[in-house]
Amino acid sequence: MRSTILIIDDDEKIISMLRRGLAFEGYNVLTAMNGAEGLQQMLESEPDLVILDVMMPKVDGFEVVRRLREGGSTVPILMLTAKDEVENRVKGLDLGADDYLVKPFALEELLARARALLRRKGSSEQEGNRLVFEDIILDLDSREVIRGGHRLELTAKEFELLHLFMQNPKRVLSRDLIMDKIWGYDYSGESNVLEVYIAMLRQKTEEHGGKRLIQTIRGAGYILRGDS
Repeated sequence: MRSTILIIDDDEKIISMLRRGLAFEGYNVLTAMNGAEGLQQMLESEPDLVILDVMMPKVDGFEVVRRLREGGSTVPILMLTAKDEVENRVKGLDLGADDYLVKPFALEELLARARALLRRKGSSEQEGNRLVFEDIILDLDSREVIRGGHRLELTAKEFELLHLFMQNPKRVLSRDLIMDKIWGYDYSGESNVLEVYIAMLRQKTEEHGGKRLIQTIRGAGYILRGDS
């Protein structure tokens, strides 16, 4: 069965380019010219992936993500932004977007990220109940994370990233390995999506005074370990 992708963007040239490229790759393509129209499309159809522009009039991309996630939707979301600013990327990811691309972008990269998000959506849940490391409890059934008695509000990608670390405690994970496991495409030195997620995950796991467990190993990657 062909996957359906919904494009929400107020730029007709972007929509036209993406519609042609995605259709050529065999996807069913739906389009919306603004956030309100996109949310209506979500009610009328069940796309497998949403490609969402940030800067739109009336209902912007951030608000679309917020409403979808608050409504319980788990559809993968790839955000497009013309603003190459960390604050905007962090906001979108923190609201629940799964990945982002900064305009202008190459169609080939967008297609690769779309394939990766669709693969993640179709993958089966890992068996088991929960993982424990120090004072962090990660429950695979409820997808809840507790640290020191406090429930942490993690996005889907943050949960996956922490899950990967807790599956491999005290083991250095390279950037390439993490990008392949979580995003499904090769790490690019021009992209700092991993660094953004690491920073957000650290902030959330340390917000109640917890010591830093996710540590940087310069030139090698990251490790989950209990020493300071």
